[in-house]
Amino acid sequence: MLYFRMILRNAKRSARDYLIYFVTMTLCVTLFYGFLSVTSRYYDTDLGVEYDLEFMSDGMKLAICLVSLLLFFLIWYVNRYMIRRRQKEFALQTIMGMERGVTAALFFAETLIMGLLSVVCGILLGMLGSQFITAMLLQSYGRPFRLTWTLFPDTAVLTLLFFLLAYLIMGAWNTRMIRKIPVIDMLHAERKNEEDFRKSRWMPVLTLLYGILLCWMTATGISKAYFYWDPRYALPVHLMFGFNILFPGAALLYGVLWLMMPGKRVGKKKRERSFRVLIAGWLFLSLASACAAAVVSPVSMDFYLPTGAGTLNQYMMFLIADIIYFICALIYLANDGICMIKERFPKIRYRGENLFLFGQIISKLRTTTKTVTLICITLTLSICLFLAVPFLAGWADGYLEQRSVYDIQISTQYNDTYEESELPDDDYDFVTAYLEEQKIKIKDDCTFSLYLPVRDEFDQRVKYDFPVAAIALSDYNHLLTMRGYEPITLDDDEFTTQWQSIAAEETKKEFLAGHRELATDGGRLKLSEEGIHDFALGETLYNTYTDLVYVFPDSICENLLAVNRNRYITTEETVPLEKALELEQIFSEIYPETEQGTHYYIRTSSQQINSTTAMTFILRAAMTYGAVVLLVICFTILALQQLSDLPDWKQRFGLLRDMGVEDSHISRIILMQLGVWFGIPVLISGTVSAVVMGYFFRMYRAQISAYIGKAELTVQTGAIAVILLGLLLCYFVSTWQTCLAGSAGKNWRRE
Repeated sequence: MLYFRMILRNAKRSARDYLIYFVTMTLCVTLFYGFLSVTSRYYDTDLGVEYDLEFMSDGMKLAICLVSLLLFFLIWYVNRYMIRRRQKEFALQTIMGMERGVTAALFFAETLIMGLLSVVCGILLGMLGSQFITAMLLQSYGRPFRLTWTLFPDTAVLTLLFFLLAYLIMGAWNTRMIRKIPVIDMLHAERKNEEDFRKSRWMPVLTLLYGILLCWMTATGISKAYFYWDPRYALPVHLMFGFNILFPGAALLYGVLWLMMPGKRVGKKKRERSFRVLIAGWLFLSLASACAAAVVSPVSMDFYLPTGAGTLNQYMMFLIADIIYFICALIYLANDGICMIKERFPKIRYRGENLFLFGQIISKLRTTTKTVTLICITLTLSICLFLAVPFLAGWADGYLEQRSVYDIQISTQYNDTYEESELPDDDYDFVTAYLEEQKIKIKDDCTFSLYLPVRDEFDQRVKYDFPVAAIALSDYNHLLTMRGYEPITLDDDEFTTQWQSIAAEETKKEFLAGHRELATDGGRLKLSEEGIHDFALGETLYNTYTDLVYVFPDSICENLLAVNRNRYITTEETVPLEKALELEQIFSEIYPETEQGTHYYIRTSSQQINSTTAMTFILRAAMTYGAVVLLVICFTILALQQLSDLPDWKQRFGLLRDMGVEDSHISRIILMQLGVWFGIPVLISGTVSAVVMGYFFRMYRAQISAYIGKAELTVQTGAIAVILLGLLLCYFVSTWQTCLAGSAGKNWRRE
């Protein structure tokens, strides 16, 4: 009973220390429970006969639990902070005769009580959070949202067990740590800071690794230029090869020249200054090298270079390495930049209390450079995850609309068919029989062939150079009426083109400029006045590696070689998912997969919508959850780094008050210090993330235009930016108010 009263008293006295921890863990529990609630056995929502949540449940649980492993680090870091804040108290208890094991057990009980309290509050708030997740789920499946309040017992138990396990693991680690720390070190723990960044070895080691990577990048650039160089390439291709040799090579040469400089061998300060010169040079060259690596993928796609996926992945790795080193170098040199402002601008230095402010910022940044660098990299990752969510999810949803335009799609490919006698000529009548047996009425049905304009093109099998297929006008008009479009007309000597929505306008105009007339086995044709159409008719309408299909008069197609045989069906009612899967199984038995010959495919909208929507929701949920967790971790660490200095702030700001500085000025100093502390990593990571995501949005602009829409993506990105700023503002204001109270000594002493 005595120990229990001690635990409650210590927890009450340490309420401020536990505040950030409690709020953070409550938020994490809320997210954990909210995202997992949709996988509960008791979760019941009407999604229709074409959907099945069981397909999503296991994947959702696995994704959320894996991402939640990041919380172990957060719990470990906060516990480490709490131990450091309480070490003097632990030392005094030990000196007074309390056993180390009892001290560790009391601290473990404190953290466990606060942790369980946060779990309870998080689960209760998770009932509200689950409504947002349900709204996200129903939006993905195109169903209306209705507010309901339900506590899911199995999800609550899983949440409790997960976090209880985390607390037990951290409790065992805390007990071991408290037992090992010498009493004398506990007494002086508050006087210890992180190692000065000038004495730390992390940046020299990172620079050495980056130098090795530069050798690899330079060698790769030379080898790619040697194997793929062709003087017939356009100027952008030549510049791409040249820059990927020039910039890494220049950085490597700069490093070699730095090694030959004598100034770095004499005097500690000269060595430090010389090393910063190397970092500054590589800072700009890493940025140039990143730009050179970034253009490899778009240039390769635009000019159809035979570089292959391996080369693109390699340069993507180089790009990420360049960005990471750029961030590390920028943070490393930030202290020098602030010192330069202090030394070169005396008017700023001596204005008001700025001299004190400069001292606060420089002393803190000098001892936490490594921490700020890791936070900056993590923030960049989390912001990129956040911004990528609407892009990837919108791409998947938009692509699904293009794929599942019919209830049943049957298509073929002749890629591995080398004899004309093996080309398909089937009407797939067993599908009609199956639908009649299941009493599923057919609304519309179109069976058609795709033709080659010239028979000799049958042997043309070069990747990205497959011949454009043609469809008869009557079949094309039938597909248009199935999709609710008006039929078109053609003269006997005319043709037109149907394009995928992903095709760019420049591509269409450039292609048609060289194909105003066509020579076919049925005669010559000229392009009609309306030569471009882009109706949503499904992606299986097009030949492999092509974005268009010709539309020829029926009389012309009668003389052409038919290479593919497709059938599209729309039904009166939605095909139940169970029946759709059964039909696909029957189809695979009749047309088994083969390495040679014609390949047969069947797509049912029920199966496509269910599987794709489930995977898209898992992707959206996991990325959103992971991004929020990373943001919470970063902002928590930034806040605790400042709160760890509160014992010293009381004395420092007390001296300022004794010197006559008003409280409003002290509040401004604290606000500006926190602004720099939060602003440096947020500004750098936000800028880098914006550039990186802008690069990807630019590279996939065709997909954005076809599947998402620029306006919708802009709105979703803006909403995410508001969420990020709101979360940052909450942590910033909480830390600011806590620091104000701590610097004034309000309610600071435990006794």
